[in-house]
This record gives sequence, C-alpha cells and structure tokens, in this order.
Amino acid sequence: MWPMPSAESTPVRVPEPDAVRPTRDDEVAAAGSELIGGPLGQRALTGTSWLSPVRVVVLVAIGMFVLGLVQKAPCYNGGWFFGAVSQYTHACYSDIPHLYQGRGFADGLVPYFDRLPGDMQYLEYPVLTGVFMEVASWLTPGSGSVQHQGQWYWMVNAGMLMACAAVIAVCVTRTHARRPWDGLLVALAPAFALTATINWDLLAVALTAAAMLMWSRSRPLAFGVLLGLATAAKLYPVFLLGPLFVLCWRAGKWRDFGTALGGAVFAWLLVNLPVMLFAFEGWSKFYTFSQERGVDFGSFWLILAQNSSDPLTTDSVNTLAALLVLACALGIAVLALTAPRRPRFAQLAFLIVAAFILTNKVYSPQYVLWLVPLAALARPKWRDFLIWQACEVAYFLGIWLYLAYTTSGDAHKGLPTDGYHWAIGVHLLGTLYLCVVVVRDILFPERDVVRRAGDDDPSGGVLDRAEDVFVLGAAARGRRHTATADGPPVAWGKEDATPGSP
Repeated sequence: MWPMPSAESTPVRVPEPDAVRPTRDDEVAAAGSELIGGPLGQRALTGTSWLSPVRVVVLVAIGMFVLGLVQKAPCYNGGWFFGAVSQYTHACYSDIPHLYQGRGFADGLVPYFDRLPGDMQYLEYPVLTGVFMEVASWLTPGSGSVQHQGQWYWMVNAGMLMACAAVIAVCVTRTHARRPWDGLLVALAPAFALTATINWDLLAVALTAAAMLMWSRSRPLAFGVLLGLATAAKLYPVFLLGPLFVLCWRAGKWRDFGTALGGAVFAWLLVNLPVMLFAFEGWSKFYTFSQERGVDFGSFWLILAQNSSDPLTTDSVNTLAALLVLACALGIAVLALTAPRRPRFAQLAFLIVAAFILTNKVYSPQYVLWLVPLAALARPKWRDFLIWQACEVAYFLGIWLYLAYTTSGDAHKGLPTDGYHWAIGVHLLGTLYLCVVVVRDILFPERDVVRRAGDDDPSGGVLDRAEDVFVLGAAARGRRHTATADGPPVAWGKEDATPGSP
C-alpha cells in the first residue's frame, strides 16, 4: 500500500496567466480571423490540439516563405541569367545567383583568402555570412551549365534561409510568453516573404531573434553569445547593446549587462579572429567597402544627391550619417532614462535599428527583415504593423521598377527618378510612423498593448518588473505606476508586483 503523500511533498501547480488573444483586443486581427471562422470564443478548448500557437506560426511562416519562392519563379527560369531588365520588371531580383559567379564560389575560391578577379578584390560580407555562403556552395553540384549551378545555389540557400525563417518564427512566438499569436505578425508579413531570399540577412535576423529569446529567459550569457554571432553575420545587431546598457543602468543590472557584453565580444572574436590573423586584407573588406561605398538606393541621401548640382562627398555623408545616428542614440537614451516607466527592451531595440536604417546612406530592400521581428515585439498592433508593411511593399516594387527604368534604355520601362523618390519617401514615412507610435507607447504606457494586458516587460528578462535605481526627470519624482485604459492601475517598479495590484 502506497503511503499518502504529505502536503510538503505534494507539488503545487501555480496556474499560469491566460494567453493574450489578439482577436479579442485587436479589431484588425478580429476582422482578419473571419477568414478562418472568426475570433476564438471564450468556451473554446485550447491546448488540446497538436497545432499549438508556435506550430501554427511556424507553418504559416514556411507557407509564406514558399510563396516568396514562387514569386521568384520568373527569375529562376531565366531572368537572372538572360537579360537584366526582366528580373526588375518581375520584381524577382536576388543577389544569391549573381554572387555565386561574381564572388568566386563557382570557381572554388576561398572567401577572404583568395583574391577575386574584377573590381571587388575580396568578399564584402562579414565572416559568418561568408561561411554561410561557402557552405551553400559546397552543397551545390559543380557540374552542368552556369544557369544550372546558379539555380542549384539559390535553391540550397533558400532551404537554409527557410530554416532561419522558422527559427525567427519560433523565437518571436516564445519571447512574449503570454502573447504567442503575435508571431503571426512576422509569419504573415508580406515584405518578409518578398525579401527573404534577396540576400543572406535572415541568418543575422535569426541569431538576433534567438538572442532576444534568451534575454527574455534571463540568460544573459546565451544572449551575448548569440548577439556576438549575429554581429559576425551583419553589423546591425551590435546596436542592441546600446539600449540594453541604458536599461540595465536604469535598473542597476550591471552584472547581467557585463555578462552579455562579455559573451558578445567572445563570440564575435571566436568567429573573426582566425580570419583577421591569416587574411586581414580580405577580412577588412567588409568594413572598408562600407566606408568607401557611395550614396546608394533607398536613402534620403540619394534624394538629396540626385537633386543637387553639388552633391556631398562620400566622406561628408559618412560623417553626417554617423552624427545623425549618434544623435538618435542619445535621444533614445534620454527617453529611456526619463520615461514614466522603464521602456521595454524590444521597444528600444526597434528604435535604435530603425534609427540606423533611416539615417544610413543605403537601404537595400531586404533590410526590412531586420525590423520585422523587432516591430512585432515592440508594437504588436495589426493596424500599425500593416500600415508599415504596405509602405515597405510599395518601396519593394518601387526600387525594381526604377532599376527597370534605368536599364531599359530608350524604352523607359518602369519608374522614373521622381517616382522612385516618392517610393523612398513612402518607406521613410512608414518607418517613422511606427517609430512615433512606439515612442508614444513609451511616454504613455497605458497605450502600450503589451502593458495594457498587465505585463511589464516580457522580453526584458532580468529587467521585467525590476525596481528602478537611476532615473531622470519626472520618473525620478515618484511616478511608479500608470493606469490601464480599461481597468485598475498596474503597479510597476517592484520585484513582487503583480498585475492589478495597487
């Protein structure tokens, strides 16, 4: 006969808070759900099906990714290989098949170590992206025509990038534990599907999304390692350390920030140091190319240059762009230290990356991938997200039509220069709009849909519900809580605070 368990030995299961259902609180999500039967009812049985939120989001993300591959079909069947104009008129351009030949992968050259023929002497991508490209070339058959090899190389990369897209979907879905359905913002983002296979940016985006998930789980070392790897694949992830520094300053979490910073430096050096030591000239090409590159597509600098009789030099643009992004960073820091409630990490991460994009001298269409996961975490509101996505899709079409116009000779097929400037303006305004609503949520936390549901900073990890130790302005004069739009005040700034407590 088994002894009766004692009260001390009997585990107590603490009920977890209910997941937030966007169809209940978001009018656009509710209207969109009519396509699959309408919003989820209060008596619906959840958690009883194999199709959990994360699996649904991943399946939707893969489905959208496949649609993006189908959209590239006109180029796959010839546009990348015969004539330059058709890949622009069909809006299906990709760097991947072109660089297979142009950067020596088809000839078996080793990135960074072997000098390339032509104007670009070495591969102009960070080391981890170069490794990704090289691995894909190993999996590409070396026989057959140039077109056959280019098609294979693109398909291999597409498969690897699809895995990255799945990782992004999983990480965004799990970062905000009570808001798993916000991952659908990423999965259904049209600009995400259209730009996913233009270049190799999804590798850095996936590593950054994984880093955000680790930070939300209070694992600063894993966060730092993943962020360092992401920075070894693309430069932009390093900007996330700035907002994190300010937030940890406000909360006094110096040990956690130091752990994250140390992990990031270690991981970045682990990838870069071998190439730096044995092929420094090839390794440094990414950085020298970024400095020497002139004003290019998608930036407001291009509008200024094309409408000026005496455009700024590249050095002047580099200096001014650096000053602008520095000014934005300082503004974000002041916002973080003076806001009535410490901003959420995802909000500041979105703002700093958006600031870099808006002030940079080039905006390639795939750069939107950097912002999509951060936007879904910073402002999970379907209306605002879709407004921004519509602007990005307009820019995506605008740049290809502009290139069609400039490469079609006297035929002038596509969008003239003035039209392309309007497309750039739409992209800039759409990104600025999303920045404005995120800043508004920071200044008025009751407008933040994440905090309105009773959460503090679900992506903040050790920052979530942590007490402030250093604040400026009105925040230093005792503003410890704010009211929700439809309910009682939500207490913040105490370790033991619970939603709805006074």
